[in-house]
Amino acid sequence: MNNEQIKQIFAAYCDGDESAFDSLYKGLQNPIYTIIFRITWDKSASEDILQEVFIKLFLSPPEPSINNLRAYIFQIARNLAIDSVRKQTQNIPLDEISETIHQPLEDLSLRMDIDAALKSIPAQECQIVTLHVIGELKFREISEIMKIPLGTVFWKYQKAIGKLQKIISGGSL
Repeated sequence: MNNEQIKQIFAAYCDGDESAFDSLYKGLQNPIYTIIFRITWDKSASEDILQEVFIKLFLSPPEPSINNLRAYIFQIARNLAIDSVRKQTQNIPLDEISETIHQPLEDLSLRMDIDAALKSIPAQECQIVTLHVIGELKFREISEIMKIPLGTVFWKYQKAIGKLQKIISGGSL
């Protein structure tokens, strides 16, 4: 779902068409969930945060002055996921953190390999790859969301892709 489609959906929603919000949810739930999951690595927490993102959007739609609604929505999701991880780490003893972060996934072997590889790279690199590949955001949008220079985003993306290729092909970092 591109930025123009999202603008049209919010316009319809603001004009009273509540079914428009359902199409927004259906169009964005998978990429947003994936981005949240890549930050929390917790299915249950990710599902809760996904719902929280859409509740926020439902209760207070973004201002029409926001040009890139797509990036705005992904930023909300990223911020809520980061806040959730921060709260968790404040409440969990240090010896339990690694168990929480590295829970096994119930997907196919390749999916498990990719998730394991993503877990092994720095969190910021994982977020950049996920926002670009799953969220289909441009590097400029990622730069704005993460508040880091565009060149740094591109460099970290290239670095992360190289690491992931090496890990998945059987190498190690």
